[in-house]
Amino acid sequence: MDSKENPPRKVVPIVPVNDASNAGDDVQMVSLYAATQKLYPRTVHGIFAKWRWITVLLTQLVFYGLPWIEWGQRQAVLFDLGARRFYIFGLVLYPQDFIYLTAILVIAAFSLFLFTAVAGRLWCGYACPQTVYSEIFMWVERKIEGERSARIRLDDASMSTEKLFKKWYKHIVWLAIAMWTGFTFVGYFTPIKDLGMEFFLGNMSSWEVFWVFFYAFATYGNAGFMREQVCKYMCPYARFQSAMFDKDTLIVTYDAERGEPRGARSKKADPASLGLGACVDCSLCVQVCPTGIDIRKGLQYECIGCGACADVCDTVMDKVGYPRGLVKYSTENAMQNHWTAEQTWRHVFRPRVLIYIGILVLVVAALFTSLGLRKPFKVDVVRDRASLARIVAGGKIENVYRLQIMNAAETPLNFRLTAQGLPDLSLVTDSDVRVAPTESLWVSVRLQLPYDAAPSGSHPIVFTIQSVKEGGQVLAELQEKSVFLVPR
Repeated sequence: MDSKENPPRKVVPIVPVNDASNAGDDVQMVSLYAATQKLYPRTVHGIFAKWRWITVLLTQLVFYGLPWIEWGQRQAVLFDLGARRFYIFGLVLYPQDFIYLTAILVIAAFSLFLFTAVAGRLWCGYACPQTVYSEIFMWVERKIEGERSARIRLDDASMSTEKLFKKWYKHIVWLAIAMWTGFTFVGYFTPIKDLGMEFFLGNMSSWEVFWVFFYAFATYGNAGFMREQVCKYMCPYARFQSAMFDKDTLIVTYDAERGEPRGARSKKADPASLGLGACVDCSLCVQVCPTGIDIRKGLQYECIGCGACADVCDTVMDKVGYPRGLVKYSTENAMQNHWTAEQTWRHVFRPRVLIYIGILVLVVAALFTSLGLRKPFKVDVVRDRASLARIVAGGKIENVYRLQIMNAAETPLNFRLTAQGLPDLSLVTDSDVRVAPTESLWVSVRLQLPYDAAPSGSHPIVFTIQSVKEGGQVLAELQEKSVFLVPR
């Protein structure tokens, strides 16, 4: 068993410097920067490692596969910024549907609050893109360079053909994954099949090229080199998570009462006779940690809650014949009061968590209800500023309006226009309009009123826009308010 721990952060020594202005005295110069040492996480197997890889596979199947799914004659999920349309399977959204994005952001925020209140940095440890791609890149690294001890030896060795080959091979695979990730990301904004043809023909636009390489570079740098530095120093979640924790939040916890005092011993030795706790001080919990912390020192903001230390500690406990659970998911109250699993879970689902769940259910229900009741078209009424009101042939007063009719469906729709609000008000332009699928059409509408039918001033009116079938059956209806001006 390799017991070499992840090397600690290097402390720059105090260097004495002779100062000419202070003859005979030594001035102590201290650098405030400590060089970051590379971590070599050990492979770990266990229930939490399995769940982590399940989330990796699920998230990447969705991310890489979704742009290739067809829906009718188009890409199933496409955010067409040029046309200002968002396609999500059978749903077509416009900039006017910004309220749905707001609802999604509220759902995401309350989901984060809920997961954090229940089990700390659950998102960070299992589904965060930084964790997911770091896992993928480290898997590639292990396959090419070997396990932890082999990687340490390879990095410490002088340059050779083997080292050069493995290093270049690893980086080529990393770059290939990063480039495919950047290509897939842009494929959500440009039809991915068209993007592929443009890529191979060299016809990609400058913004497409920029974002493919930018996202690839971010993936390559963050997952290949920065890894735990992103989680520890760049991610704001690590900083404000403590405000979202309480003593009933499930966190990865070391049972110090059972484990201390720690120390090495023979497998057959009785720890009680040696005055030792259950911890054999193997340091494997440190070696498997992706952020390089020692969970035995208590909760630290660097901990992403991945459970790797719990998996490896259970393996060690099995080998020495001790009960599992020296490192486990538990709460501060449960550890102090020695609660059973049932008591712990009962306190986990406390009023705060139930409130989060209730709000989340309400917002999700409201979102889906709104989507279900959403009309397949939208209408905006704009007055013609060039001619507010005029008298036309026959002594009638005429107002001109412009109606923007947006067809949110993926089939052509027929519309019937009417106006109400004043006696003898008539629409003198064509009342039947046809709008192509997912298109927007501006329609000029003229309303006329007999000269003496209403006093001078502004009068409220209502436009009624009906979506109708070929036979005249009304499918949906919208009403938009406006005003009719009668001159003095």
